Amino acid sequence: MSERRMSLENASSVTEFILAGLTDQAELQLPLFLLFMWTYVITIVGNMGLIILIRMNSQLHTPMYYFLFNLSFIDLCYFSVFTPKMLMNFVLTKNIISYSGCMAQLYFYCFFVISEIYMFTIMAYDRYVAICNPLLYNVTMSNRVCSWLLGGVYVMGFVGAMAHTGCMLRLSFCDANIINHYMCDILPLLQLSCTSTYVNELVVFIVVGINLIVPSVAIFTSYALILSSILSISSTEGRSKAFSTCSSHIVAAALFFGSASFMYLKPSSSGSVDQDKVSSIFYTNVGPMLNPIIYSLRNKDVQAALRKTLKRKIFSST
Repeated sequence: MSERRMSLENASSVTEFILAGLTDQAELQLPLFLLFMWTYVITIVGNMGLIILIRMNSQLHTPMYYFLFNLSFIDLCYFSVFTPKMLMNFVLTKNIISYSGCMAQLYFYCFFVISEIYMFTIMAYDRYVAICNPLLYNVTMSNRVCSWLLGGVYVMGFVGAMAHTGCMLRLSFCDANIINHYMCDILPLLQLSCTSTYVNELVVFIVVGINLIVPSVAIFTSYALILSSILSISSTEGRSKAFSTCSSHIVAAALFFGSASFMYLKPSSSGSVDQDKVSSIFYTNVGPMLNPIIYSLRNKDVQAALRKTLKRKIFSST
């Protein structure tokens, strides 16, 4: 075990990296710190609140909210992987992260982001079954099926994270150690390598391509079939209810997939680093913050459960 650890450390002469952060403009450091601190608080409170609410209310113990529970858990985890370091960039003159810490951050970031991609996919499938085959919903989305689907989500996250991190560990970093980003992301790290990154870029193109294009097609197909089914509903109230249950999923998925595709599915030479940073903010910061809001404001079941929980707490305290 110790020999393996030494070989990994010797593969790179760089023992630590410096995170450049979101911007180097001094006058923006405090406003951005306050902005992202509030984003962090809102994200933690929103996702933790949704997790607790689903856990406490038995009427929310359905496949839809089982997946939403895990989506909030994933958002909470991957947002916490890089945000503390991001906030430190605004208050420190030099934000240092060790080589092993950087690789660990990269691994967990990839793991949770890829898991989120497939969580959106099975949530779209769940809505497809609920609207297009409602009579078979309880059979199709049984507890066993939901467990297998959720297990597949985390397996895909593990495989993708191992592929990216394993390829990154084979690279050598000689002198340059300033990562022009607020976290240890794949593309900024590849720019610092003093060895060939051809294999890494190929892996990024293949793995990211599969993990974005295949789920995107599956989600698009699911919602196309859902839309067709909704339009065939004769009742206006029925169409409105069916559409409201899907619109939140569409908004959240579009925000995530759109910004992630712009970030990774383009030639490495196109675009600037600043554009990549701005794009990454949408799926790393904005998405996890908005997901609990999107899924609760337009969801009558969540609103009813929240009112019931608040009344129970008020009456128990009096």
